[in-house]
Amino acid sequence: MPFLGQDWRSPGQSWVKTGDGWKKYSNEEDNNCVSFESNCEGNNKENIFDTFNCGVAIKKRKKDLLNNNAKLPYFYRDKWIYVHKESTKERHGYCTLGEAFNRLDFSNAILDSRRFNYIVRLLELIAKSQLTSLSGIAQKNYMNILEKVVQKVLEDQQNIRLIRELLQSLYRSLCSLVQGMGKSVLVGNINMWVQRMQNILLWQQQLNNIQITRPNPAGMTLTDLPVCLQLNIMQRLSDGRDIVSLGQVSPSLNKLSEDRLLWKKLCHYHFTDRQICKRLIVNEKGQLDWKKMYFKLVRCYPRREQYGDTLVFCTHCHILFWKDSCHPCTANNTESCCIPVAPQDFINLFKY
Repeated sequence: MPFLGQDWRSPGQSWVKTGDGWKKYSNEEDNNCVSFESNCEGNNKENIFDTFNCGVAIKKRKKDLLNNNAKLPYFYRDKWIYVHKESTKERHGYCTLGEAFNRLDFSNAILDSRRFNYIVRLLELIAKSQLTSLSGIAQKNYMNILEKVVQKVLEDQQNIRLIRELLQSLYRSLCSLVQGMGKSVLVGNINMWVQRMQNILLWQQQLNNIQITRPNPAGMTLTDLPVCLQLNIMQRLSDGRDIVSLGQVSPSLNKLSEDRLLWKKLCHYHFTDRQICKRLIVNEKGQLDWKKMYFKLVRCYPRREQYGDTLVFCTHCHILFWKDSCHPCTANNTESCCIPVAPQDFINLFKY
């Protein structure tokens, strides 16, 4: 006679998947579920359908005990993911973008200042080209991460312009896609996307209402430093708009922001000599106007991207992981097999 249980390979015991492997439920969870089960069975012992519904309620209660907060993804101890694009005998199915959000722990990675710009750039690229390919769980993870990014900016009062541009790109993409809702271009209910668009407008309003608090006037400010140090700090800025904004603080900084050598180094940092030669601009004095050339080159060519910490892909074991973390690899020289992954390359890994 066959054994009728939850699993024909086991005596019907309850197991849960954790970061350390499969484990049994704790005694407290079992006692709560058993007491709940006994109450259900005591009220309707003779009704088969009520017993079935009671069993469903017990399973749901167990699931709620494990997932107290629906917004928090499943916690993975190892911050890496095996990227496979087809089914094999060892692995069934393929990796998705939503799964990568969880396994690589993007929700906590945005709290790291080294990874912040990388993730924001990745979210911007997804907003421009990958919204129609996101699954339901990927959409939920994307919006949760975006909400955490906005909350971090509101608290730290940093990278405001960067997040404004991200929200503007996302809103423009959604407006163009929602208009074609009859073509089913977005996965999910259209009312859900309209609600998300309203949240984006609310976030934009909150960013516009930020009042940046000034530092203590008794402390040292940037203008108190020597001129050579002020210029050295400006040379560390990789965005020309930041240099222009810094020059609007005071007349002395405005004079430093017009330095020709500063803009010349910025042009050579982002663009090649061939690109620069095609966009030469001469001012009234017969000299090259490097500042105007920079903004003209930005409109024509992509700028160089540099991040404090990036994702790395191992060509030997096909594992994607963060640069400062480790991954299980059988190669003799793991450093030669690892290549940095740009935000656009990350999206290309999950295109099928």
